[in-house]
Amino acid sequence: MLQIAKIIKSNGTGGDVLMGLYDISVQDFDLKEPLFIEFDGLPVPFFIESITAKGNSKAIVHLSGVDCLEDAEEIVGRAVWLDAEEEEEDSEDFIGWTLLDKGRIVGTVTGIEPIPGNLCLIVGDTLVPLHEDLVLSADPEKRILDLDLPEGLF
Repeated sequence: MLQIAKIIKSNGTGGDVLMGLYDISVQDFDLKEPLFIEFDGLPVPFFIESITAKGNSKAIVHLSGVDCLEDAEEIVGRAVWLDAEEEEEDSEDFIGWTLLDKGRIVGTVTGIEPIPGNLCLIVGDTLVPLHEDLVLSADPEKRILDLDLPEGLF
């Protein structure tokens, strides 16, 4: 699970809540996929019925099953999670890409290793960290990814 937001406060009497967003924008939400809020140590799924941006880092959200002020108040202060497996699926787009290290061909990406907190590309028998700070360029049309890799990795 990946924490993407926190419920800040209720908004009105119909169950809407103000959600503070972490590194995600309103456009990035897939309304077909549930969000999760923890109750008694277990993630409980909620679907977004409506969402409206409120500035760059907040949104007014109506979740399924949260239909009144009392329901909204019960989730205030709670973290909002997204199933991390959904995020990992997007990274599979790099399989088959040519990997460069500062313009020098390293090899072809043959797989993804979703190590918690550090997604890695598999190139030959080497795990290559995939972090935004290492990306020099990415060309989806040519399927080329150029990274600034740490010395001695290859």
